[in-house]
Amino acid sequence: MRVAVLGAGVVGVTTAYELARDGHDVTVIDRLTEPAAETSFANAGLIAPGHAYTWSSPRAPGILLRSLVDDGQALRFKPSLDPRLWSWSWQFLKNCTAEKARINTKRKVRLCRYSQERLAGIVADTGISYHGLDGGLLYLYRDPGSFARGSANTRILAEEGLDLRAVSPEEAVRIDPALANARNRLAGAVYCPSDGSGDARVFTQNLARHCTEHLGVRFLFDTEVKGFEASGDRILSVATTRGSVAAEEFVLCLGVVSPAFAGDLGVALPIYPVKGYSVTLPLDETHVAPTVGGVDEDNLVAYARFGDRMRVTATAEFAGFDKSHRPEDFRHMLAAVRDLFPSGADYARPQYWAGLRPMTPEGTPIFGRGGRFSNMTFNVGHGHMGWTMSAGSARITADIVGRTRLEFDPSGLMVQDAKSWFSGSRQRLN
Repeated sequence: MRVAVLGAGVVGVTTAYELARDGHDVTVIDRLTEPAAETSFANAGLIAPGHAYTWSSPRAPGILLRSLVDDGQALRFKPSLDPRLWSWSWQFLKNCTAEKARINTKRKVRLCRYSQERLAGIVADTGISYHGLDGGLLYLYRDPGSFARGSANTRILAEEGLDLRAVSPEEAVRIDPALANARNRLAGAVYCPSDGSGDARVFTQNLARHCTEHLGVRFLFDTEVKGFEASGDRILSVATTRGSVAAEEFVLCLGVVSPAFAGDLGVALPIYPVKGYSVTLPLDETHVAPTVGGVDEDNLVAYARFGDRMRVTATAEFAGFDKSHRPEDFRHMLAAVRDLFPSGADYARPQYWAGLRPMTPEGTPIFGRGGRFSNMTFNVGHGHMGWTMSAGSARITADIVGRTRLEFDPSGLMVQDAKSWFSGSRQRLN
């Protein structure tokens, strides 16, 4: 069966891989020049079921309110005249109850665990490399109160079978000796030994190469999707800047611009861009770099080592499609990671980047068929965990496209479960 996948980020490429492995004739379409050139370009790199807590929690409203006067908050609300920002934010706040946070977190961690298993299968099948580290992740706490709360919160993940344990500063240093200089500034940590890290961009590009060379997948880059050509309840082809691409099935994996196209398909996707910042730092044998990735929980700064680089990420900014950034936007995250790893990398040579996460109010992705056309499948809305969720989401989508029995139960994550309040527009990224 001919399948067209729209989008060549980590979600779109893993979906193409699974479809091609199932025997389909797959074409991937992307407006940029190479795979993983947008949200997957410089993300945190953590493969982290142990950090699957939803952002829409009871603490989130207070953080967003404080962000109006304090730019140091992990969640930042930047008011604008965009009505979609206010609509999405209202739905986000409605999910900030303890009950809904529990439900959404459980859904996230189940998908993350399944996806981690599928990722291991892809790597075993293809042999591709991506600077992967499998030694677990450390979630660090500087304040005794936050450490107590963080340790208690692990119960919700442990109920889904995830192994997490609270550790002392001394044990955290034994797990990662690079933390030795920060021992006295830590109250403790939560260690998830099954978590890991890796460069999502390198993974995506290597997997795309494997798909081309071994599975016959065609990639059309520099090709912008303009619309759809349909007859009755079926799409016949997708109209692009390089002509029409015909297929029998279509999969939408277009990240933050998915709502713009979903509106034409009769589906209102509750997805809004949430901006994140990252900085990549070079390192060599003279640096004492982290040996496992982690998160400075009191600053919500994530870090991971990729070979001769260290990636540091922070902040969730509700600011629309703005990807601009200034060096001062990275001051807080760099100060936090430098406090943990004083000689961890060459801090004098930062590479700055900002990207947009395709967030739903619940923090969970959206799958399945819906809307006006019977041959369009959605695989969208992965937010800040697209790298962690990508492989499992790809398998779910391939099963839906192939109309086979699903290995994973996506109850509560299907397109018909999404709220219909959000209307897309033709806004594009620069």
